[in-house]
Amino acid sequence: METNRSKEGTLALSYPMLTKSNYSVWDTKMNIFMQAHGVWEAIEPKDPKVVPEEKTDKRALAMIYQGIPNEILLAMAEKKTSKEAWVAIKTLCQGAEKVKQAKAQTLKSEFESLKMKDSEHIDDFCMRLTGLVTKIRSLGEVIGENYVVKSC
Repeated sequence: METNRSKEGTLALSYPMLTKSNYSVWDTKMNIFMQAHGVWEAIEPKDPKVVPEEKTDKRALAMIYQGIPNEILLAMAEKKTSKEAWVAIKTLCQGAEKVKQAKAQTLKSEFESLKMKDSEHIDDFCMRLTGLVTKIRSLGEVIGENYVVKSC
């Protein structure tokens, strides 16, 4: 993250950019940045009955927009408040995360039950095994080499 100091002495921050795989970290960093700028209460007010000031809400919304890619920004354009945008991003990312976890679990089950066929060449089996492990790892799961070798 870069920080720049302007001539007036204020600090300008580069917000973290949301990606397909960093929602939890992005959420934490944005939460801290928004608290530091005094706009987090637009997202999670201490008193749910109190409506945040429009200026505070717009500042929070602008901060959110700084940290999301254009594809998500276009989907958020219809959201009227920072809280609506925040909840929509959370739903989008956590939903995608659950799908990813389900796929990883399915692939792990397939890996656990993988057996070499009688007529299969060792090179072909190794290619199937390697392909399966690569797919699992691409979903963010950690599978150590020792585990892969032991499972064979």
